[in-house]
Amino acid sequence: QVQLVESGGGLVQPGGSLRLSCAVSGSSFNINRMGWYRQAPGKERELVAAITRGGSTNYGNSVEDRFTISRSNAKNTVYLEMNSLKPEDTAVYHCNAVGSVAGTMVSVELWGQGTLVTVSS
Repeated sequence: QVQLVESGGGLVQPGGSLRLSCAVSGSSFNINRMGWYRQAPGKERELVAAITRGGSTNYGNSVEDRFTISRSNAKNTVYLEMNSLKPEDTAVYHCNAVGSVAGTMVSVELWGQGTLVTVSS
């Protein structure tokens, strides 16, 4: 069973920084795209950042110029460096991965359990 293991959420003051990590755990997984979505109470889920197999990145407009997504291919892990955090960034952040289990040709979308980020004084 392939799973996504998230870490790094917590409480941070406005203007502070936080780094989220998401690692693929379990069977070998061929990642095509991996990234983060977030959802705050009363708000729709939105893209935060994503990175493709080829290294292309996409960022949500609300985090542009403040967040950076990166990856460690050896560890099958993605990182989200969040800087200049604002109260509006408060949300549950979910890791997302699209790919296929080794030995299959079926595309699979995985979601992490979610990690809470709270930006408050």
